[in-house]
Amino acid sequence: MKLGLVRHAETTAAAGSCYGRTDVGVPAEATRAIAERIAPSLPAGIELVSSPLQRCALLAQAIAALRPELPLRVDPRIAEMDFGAWEGCDWRSIERAEFDAWTGAFADSRPGGHGESTREFMGRVGEAFDEWRATARDALWITHAGVIRAVWLLRDGLRCAERADQWPSRPIAFGEWVVVESMDIRQA
Repeated sequence: MKLGLVRHAETTAAAGSCYGRTDVGVPAEATRAIAERIAPSLPAGIELVSSPLQRCALLAQAIAALRPELPLRVDPRIAEMDFGAWEGCDWRSIERAEFDAWTGAFADSRPGGHGESTREFMGRVGEAFDEWRATARDALWITHAGVIRAVWLLRDGLRCAERADQWPSRPIAFGEWVVVESMDIRQA
């Protein structure tokens, strides 16, 4: 059983800006190119699951248009993390003390004052991940870099990153497709 994870196309947001739950747009051409690359490789019967944010939903719809036999559903649990008041800000403009306060209490601190804690974020992604495991069915999540990193932690048996240094730092390119196999999942 496999879970594919594909990141949306590059957004129209300014480079360096924080846009977790902000519903920023994506260029249609870039979205179409990713869909045309991925759709032919998808196995029959795989379920398409999309974040509700338009940068993912448009890609999911483009894939579904090329593969109309595949079921598609939207799952808000695989939306990107909410960064509170930091949404729309340039990452470099965030006060160092605020950023350090968040990373210093990484599991439970709320970024941007009222954003989503890492524990809350990983909790909802974990629910979706556990549901996928229970279905015993291949799926492709059209999602975000933060969700992909959370799934890597879940695969490795970590239900919540307690410290910022536990969070995966590997870059995830726009349109990148990674796969998690059920046999690779470690128990917490």
